[in-house]
Amino acid sequence: MRVVAVNAGLGDPSSTRLLVDRLVDAVAERAVRDGPAVDVEVIDLRDLAVDVARSLTTGFAVGGVRAAVDAVHAADGLIVATPVFNASYSGLFKSFFDLVEVDRMQGVPVVIAATGGSPRHSMVLDHAMRPLFAYLRAVVLPTAVYAAAEDWAGTSGDTALLSDRIRRAATELVAALRSTQVAPGGRVPANRSDTDGFDRRGSHRSAVEQAGIANFAKLLGEQD
Repeated sequence: MRVVAVNAGLGDPSSTRLLVDRLVDAVAERAVRDGPAVDVEVIDLRDLAVDVARSLTTGFAVGGVRAAVDAVHAADGLIVATPVFNASYSGLFKSFFDLVEVDRMQGVPVVIAATGGSPRHSMVLDHAMRPLFAYLRAVVLPTAVYAAAEDWAGTSGDTALLSDRIRRAATELVAALRSTQVAPGGRVPANRSDTDGFDRRGSHRSAVEQAGIANFAKLLGEQD
């Protein structure tokens, strides 16, 4: 199964990229324990900023953005993370997802995450990011992950709770991937179509929502 992680952090080093890395590691660790096997690609939008702007002015993805958008379209699951700017996601984050085709996102499980200087900005997850990916017809997983500045300190903030949220989000994503791995008639990648031109990812959206959610409660109780 293919997971794409989209990092909208602008700094180098970046706390948003650090959060993405921890989520990716947690998903890989959980996948080793529970399956399915997961291949993860990380896309750093800061390296594509110029091409994102050019793509918006031309009306279609150009340059390196084309490959990034194709990777998102082909993903079985997504991890997306943005820094908080003016109480919302960054302009670069929104501009990139403006280039994504809505129909290609249908039924894709998504972990949403954000970073900010203050815990008070955590509402960006529910007031900005969830509506965006609901509009894109993705399946936004229950656990969202927000990391404030103090969460990265070893002796202050909610460092332990941040680790818990990361593990929980990873568990939910792996459960959603597993629920779409086996389709009637055999194992079929969630983003592929069969010989009749039938989009299996679309046909199994209810499986993601029902079987996946049914697994969440069970799996959450099994966490270390």
